[in-house]
Amino acid sequence: MKRQIPYHGWCFVCGNENPHGIGITMFVGDDGVLTSEFTLNEAHQGPPGHAHGGASAAILDEAMGLVVWAAGHKVAAVNLEINYHKPLPLNQPLTLETYIIEIHKRKIFSTGEIKLTDGTIAVSGRGIYVVAPDLFKNVGLKGKES
Repeated sequence: MKRQIPYHGWCFVCGNENPHGIGITMFVGDDGVLTSEFTLNEAHQGPPGHAHGGASAAILDEAMGLVVWAAGHKVAAVNLEINYHKPLPLNQPLTLETYIIEIHKRKIFSTGEIKLTDGTIAVSGRGIYVVAPDLFKNVGLKGKES
């Protein structure tokens, strides 16, 4: 079973209130895997007809962090590694998948991929997140004070 990750207000990647944002809807399954299907458009363009690398990096940054938050850890990113394998075409469906790969006392590692319609990995990433509960006092998964 999958549950939708709440939108984060003005968040550039997963907010529904930011008119300039990407506005991706994400889901997390009982297996802890976060997924999304989305399409980028001309507002996200870098090279003609393709997404800007910063857009794909932002998507992976948000998704790799959210999968850790969805598992109940209040964390902040301390390191991101993004690998570009193929350009992301605009106006074509893309899929996203992220999951946790390691949990230590203070550090949590996650990984993610953005795939083309044929399943080819276009962009992959790895993130290191540090538990930082004091940074997020009174903040829930929605990013608003609770």
